[in-house]
Amino acid sequence: MTTTKSEAAKLTQDMMLRGVIETVVRESSILAVLPFMQVVGSALTYNREATMPEASFYEPGDFWSADSPTWTTLTQDLKIIGGDADVDNFLQQTYADPNDLEAVVLESRAKAVAHKWSDSFFNGDNGADPKSFDGLRELVPAAQTIDLGDDGGELNLDKMDELIDLVRPGRPDALLMHKRTRRKLSSLRRESGNLLETDVDAFGRRALFYDGIPLLVDDFMPIDEELGNGDDLSSIYAVKLGSDGVMGIENQGIQIERIGSLEGSDATRWRIKWYAATVVLSDLGVARLQGIEAA
Repeated sequence: MTTTKSEAAKLTQDMMLRGVIETVVRESSILAVLPFMQVVGSALTYNREATMPEASFYEPGDFWSADSPTWTTLTQDLKIIGGDADVDNFLQQTYADPNDLEAVVLESRAKAVAHKWSDSFFNGDNGADPKSFDGLRELVPAAQTIDLGDDGGELNLDKMDELIDLVRPGRPDALLMHKRTRRKLSSLRRESGNLLETDVDAFGRRALFYDGIPLLVDDFMPIDEELGNGDDLSSIYAVKLGSDGVMGIENQGIQIERIGSLEGSDATRWRIKWYAATVVLSDLGVARLQGIEAA
């Protein structure tokens, strides 16, 4: 069974935990839509689809040949993401509403968890930091990557269409990009005589679409990437969400634990923890357009 963090917040009866999950979702555009699979144990071993099987036309009496997809067997360990939040006992006792103070402190820590997870979702490198999981920058295969020139180049709509066409079958569920890249894409659409479509998301916020595909803007997507001799570059990721693309994995979801009184200070400690990671279940469900110049 899979569920998004937005759905998980609605299902929990713990109001404090619900508030933490809702804060995490608000702070991360991808977490609002990314489905998560519950994992039993500390890791998930899975088959990543590399190529799809082919079909053929046959005449009566023809020999039918078998064809199967190709798979790569991978294992992804769950990683521990979280942090402690200390509530001063004096402030807690003298605050007008003690629950409000705890909520403020936990909300601040929940934001930090969301920011760390979003950063790792795009930029995580398990080779450089074994405590982290690999992000999209490491997970998208070379065959699903498009360059805008050897040293980067200007974004153009033809490359946008090429990026979208790399994701199959069907179309991407989302296009992930930085605000700077979104501004350039919006400018290109205006120049072509077409505006980006608009609607509202689950939180009532204005949302943009490119040819019906939602644009998810995230500040943790880097704008200082390098390609050849080019620098200060960015990328756009086209992704399918779920079993035929990108998915999160977790054990028991986001958790809040009351650690208790601290020995060295007059405060009570709470811990927010999350055993989670990201997996790409199909090479064909993700694609990257890299080398986008700032201008």
